[in-house]
Amino acid sequence: MTSIPTAAGSIDSADLGRTLVHEHVFVLGTEYQQNYQDDWDEDARVAEAVAALTKLNSLGIDTILDPTVLGLGRHIPRVRRIAEQVDLNIVVATGLYTFNDLPFQFHSNGPGLLFDMPEPLTELFVRDLTEGIAGTGVRAAFLKCAIDTPGLTPGVERVLRAVGQAHVRTGAPVMVHTDPHSRSGLVAQRVLAEEGVDLSKVLIAHCGDTTDAEYLAELADAGSHLGMDRFGLDDLLPFEKRVDTIVRLFERGYGDHVTISHDTSCYIDWFEPEALSRAAPRWHYRHICEDVLPALRERGLSDSDLDTILVANPCRLFA
Repeated sequence: MTSIPTAAGSIDSADLGRTLVHEHVFVLGTEYQQNYQDDWDEDARVAEAVAALTKLNSLGIDTILDPTVLGLGRHIPRVRRIAEQVDLNIVVATGLYTFNDLPFQFHSNGPGLLFDMPEPLTELFVRDLTEGIAGTGVRAAFLKCAIDTPGLTPGVERVLRAVGQAHVRTGAPVMVHTDPHSRSGLVAQRVLAEEGVDLSKVLIAHCGDTTDAEYLAELADAGSHLGMDRFGLDDLLPFEKRVDTIVRLFERGYGDHVTISHDTSCYIDWFEPEALSRAAPRWHYRHICEDVLPALRERGLSDSDLDTILVANPCRLFA
């Protein structure tokens, strides 16, 4: 088995247990929070996160993968503080989240740029994976990047290729935020493959936002895992269609590619909390255990099938 670093120490891949592959702990704009959120209470927010993750663990979930990277407000000391208070593994990522441009810190630094040097993104990602993040001693266990409706912009391509290069050097799995309606997962697979990435170690996120089984089959046929990972966001695709798509994938023999999650968080500052709870009342950590798994059983999936989704497939991603 493989040793996997978490926010509270390393575990064996066999100890991942029942895993939700795409859950954030906090998503926020740090600069905005520091300057404009006068009511921010760090201790209260941490306590709320501990309570939410403790409840999730009590429902039978052992591990979450947290793909909060640069661009989403990652702050590892906060995550480690939470991880030390819960009986739940929090596996953190490195990478950069952008749909278009890179942060200014990288505009002029890199191959062929004003300050010509090896790709600094690759070096940053490798360091997070092998040495630790920001002096915390917490190592990332996987890589995260994104390609959405703007497509393969120069900035997005640079991040994808840096992630691919870091994967080749470390063997770390890759998660890619994608837009299934523009079929951007196929573009991500092509670019990553050009960098030598093993596509069986790639999780294509947000596949659950579509019912296009042919697109999902094409991604799976190339070897990648399918992230059916936005349960609770019924406005993007209704609950019943999300469940039906997973059942159809199993019927077509793609069960060993299916992973599951909500893509929710303990706290996100992108939306006003009360408005968000009205718009997406089931977008919380408990939805899969309380609603989705029973619905999949009713549609004919066995306990063994659910173990494939929750245990075997995430474990194989890290093997």
